Amino acid sequence: MEMIAMQSLPAGPAMVIRVGDTLLSEADIAQETPFHPAASLQEAQRSAARALVVRELLNQRAAVLGLPPGDETIARLLERELNVPEANEADSKRYFESHREHFCKPALMKVRHILLPAAPEDARARDTHYRLGERLLTQLVERPERFTELAQRHSACPSKDQGGELGWVSTGQTVPELDQALQRLSVGLHDRPLASRYGWHVLQVDERVEREQLSYEQVTGRVRQYLREEATRRALREYLLALEAEFGVEGFSLDSSTTY
Repeated sequence: MEMIAMQSLPAGPAMVIRVGDTLLSEADIAQETPFHPAASLQEAQRSAARALVVRELLNQRAAVLGLPPGDETIARLLERELNVPEANEADSKRYFESHREHFCKPALMKVRHILLPAAPEDARARDTHYRLGERLLTQLVERPERFTELAQRHSACPSKDQGGELGWVSTGQTVPELDQALQRLSVGLHDRPLASRYGWHVLQVDERVEREQLSYEQVTGRVRQYLREEATRRALREYLLALEAEFGVEGFSLDSSTTY
């Protein structure tokens, strides 16, 4: 996603948001928008407007308490006024039982590959290198010991200097296309070239260690952290909605997905 230049904002009726007695103009939103990259201009503007409203509500609350405006004051204000309950043991165990899939040691695969480069839009190169991949697989089926030689000769990946070895990899350590494929591949030479944004991969899984479910005792700290983060998000939302009701916001709603 790209940053959105202020000059790209469309002309149109002025958008004005009122927070208490403070006006947030179209120019204020335009100035803030480049700091909120998004898939569309509308989403970036919405995010920028929300950030401005939240900041102004917090500054107005700080002023009521006699505190000076500023990021440090806002941080102290939230620490002082947010009521974030601590999870007890029963809550933690209940969360763990309901989200066991989040608390696993990921599968590990020891992988070698030969990258045959071809950009997604280069149909000729992709066809040529797919056929080359098939020929390499035929050779490797007959003589598996040639993998290092063929990787050094044909691979476009720096790993060719190690005979195509990527070492032990787990979820999220390769490009998404390979990452998904590796989760289901068994040990051995895969029977066809695998596609990625970089081209085709002749892939060999030498060893595989399946993912392991961790016990509650092993992840108690992580469970407590997740629960605290969830509780903090809920507390912050409720706090901001209370400030919105106290000071009044016109032209924008924190409790709505639409902004204007």
